[in-house]
Amino acid sequence: MLLRRYSRILIPALCASALALTTARAQDTADLVRVELLAEPAAIVPGQPFTVGIKLSMKEHWHTYWRNPGDSGEPTQVTWKLPQGFAAGELQWPAPSLIRVGPVASFGYEDSTILLSRVTPPRDARPGTTVDLAADVAYLVCEKICIPGEASVVLSLPVSEQGTSSPANATFDAARSKLPQPSPWNATFSADARAITLSLRSDGLRGDAIRSATFFPHDNDLIDNAARQLLRTGGQDVDLTIERSQIAKSIPRRIDGVLVLEEGIGGKTASHAFAVEATPAVAPAAGEGGMTLLYAVAAALVAGVILNFMPCVFPVLSIKILNLTEHRAETPGRVRLHGVAYALGTLVSFAVLAGVLQGLRAGGAEIGWGFQLQSPLMVAALAFILFALGLSLSGILTIGTSFTRVGGSRLLQRGGLSGSFFAGALATVVATPCTAPFMGASIGYALVQPFAVGLLVFLALGLGLALPFLVLAFAPGLQRLLPRPGRWMETLKQLLAFPLYATVAWLVWVLSFQVGAPGLLAALAGLVLIAFGAWIWRTSQEQGYASRRVLRGMAAASAAGVIALAAVIGLDRSAGTSVEVASSKAPSEAFSQHKLDALLASGQPVFLNMTAAWCITCLVNERTALSTEAVRATFAGKRIAYLKGDWTRRNPEITRLLERFGRSGVPLYVLYRRGSEHVVLPQILTQSLVLDALGKV
Repeated sequence: MLLRRYSRILIPALCASALALTTARAQDTADLVRVELLAEPAAIVPGQPFTVGIKLSMKEHWHTYWRNPGDSGEPTQVTWKLPQGFAAGELQWPAPSLIRVGPVASFGYEDSTILLSRVTPPRDARPGTTVDLAADVAYLVCEKICIPGEASVVLSLPVSEQGTSSPANATFDAARSKLPQPSPWNATFSADARAITLSLRSDGLRGDAIRSATFFPHDNDLIDNAARQLLRTGGQDVDLTIERSQIAKSIPRRIDGVLVLEEGIGGKTASHAFAVEATPAVAPAAGEGGMTLLYAVAAALVAGVILNFMPCVFPVLSIKILNLTEHRAETPGRVRLHGVAYALGTLVSFAVLAGVLQGLRAGGAEIGWGFQLQSPLMVAALAFILFALGLSLSGILTIGTSFTRVGGSRLLQRGGLSGSFFAGALATVVATPCTAPFMGASIGYALVQPFAVGLLVFLALGLGLALPFLVLAFAPGLQRLLPRPGRWMETLKQLLAFPLYATVAWLVWVLSFQVGAPGLLAALAGLVLIAFGAWIWRTSQEQGYASRRVLRGMAAASAAGVIALAAVIGLDRSAGTSVEVASSKAPSEAFSQHKLDALLASGQPVFLNMTAAWCITCLVNERTALSTEAVRATFAGKRIAYLKGDWTRRNPEITRLLERFGRSGVPLYVLYRRGSEHVVLPQILTQSLVLDALGKV
């Protein structure tokens, strides 16, 4: 946890050279931390539990860490070495302090602290003997640098039939006074995508007397540790709003931690620490500026409609509309059924996508929107499918299955409902590389909500994607505006094959960033085999029975070859080219959290561009808004560092950054003006919009 999650831990002092850090670790940590093992009784009574304590005394300005260290650090670990029959309980942690070092916030202890534990001796311990209690203590002590240390401590105690008082009693009483006490008040919490609000309600609570409050959660991924915690009091109510870290996969069912309240009465102040177990409020309140469910659903619906006009989806929609002109003479009910089947295809696909996303994230995977295109095998499979559909539109591959009816002229014939369903599913698959306005925030909201809420947002996105065709299928008046069927339709259908071929070429280009030369060659060979198999299949239609069997056997062999080549692609672990090579001409450096922290610590403004080779929106933005001479000149003139993160392949560091800003996928554009002050730009960029943002640096 030393470089914990997205923490900005590289303050200037932490940018010391590796040589200096190695030298520091070689110091005798005993000069920085003195470790002692204390016991409350002077003697052990058989079978009677007693309290021991690990005391850590730190040098001035140095600190060790609490059970949750915050943005950086490691909690102190104690390994007990006790005689046979003795058992030690869990460590009891005193309430921590908030320790700020630059932009980093940690939870720990300065000066000194005692970690208590309850030890139970066996009933058959023999009075008159002496036992040795021992422990190995591992800790991390930090000031401007962090040094790991270890200490072995031993304490000998006699076994007696009766307990005796000890001078250490006062020390242990003081240590117990620093432990968090059970909260006397009912605690609840509400949460949205950006913040958590902790609420205390009680008749005996004097909210107006509380001057400050700080919450220290047990869960390291729950809150933005460095963010200001907003306190609101009134009467017998206390609300504490805390920014979420955006790393948590979902809203927890319970929040545990320590709440430190500073109370002022009669001109005097006193600090009290309470162990809090907060349960969800009955009616969760949206945080200030937070997205509501209604807004997320509406935004997803609009984003889904816009996706239809993205270059990945438009060919599929065009083919569907083209076939409506051919079959508008059929009964309105039949046409509407195709509209419903198409919509069901998108909705089922989005439901599956939501389930897979949420399931993988719950299992610890750090993924987001478009995650399947981070798999070379999925990219190659999509290229193979679209290439086969292109051949179908070109008239080379003509088979009467629902699969090929996505592009064939029989799409709306009797029995073609499965073809319409598949077309909706295909539209979902090819839409994943695209990001529409309003989409990033709504999907980011969905992925941090309970599954049922997130599913609703995904279904709204799927409904938006299906909406244009669904409306057309249910509106005979709009169908009459379509041109009359004729020979031009066959020509147009063949023409629409070329956007699919272009998409295939783009997918192969994306694949070049994910695999090495063997994988890329396998993909190209797979396309050749698909074309060869299609030609054989078409030729077999014109041959006699015997020849047809031979040719179709060859076609089946070609299909098996494609599957084998797909396996080669999936097993290719060699690295492809970096997206930096083929992206915008604006001078940039590869993103890393280490580099971002160092630049922010130095006070230099930074422009972040999170992109991927398979993200069409990203590539368009880079060509039209980020690569212009005016933008490049502004970057240079204002000395703005340009960091580009490549999410073409899975990158947990980039995933964590996206989640921090409430996003589930790329693109993401963030401009840091000075230090942590930043502004998030829209997902669709223009040159004037970028220049306007850069001009305020």
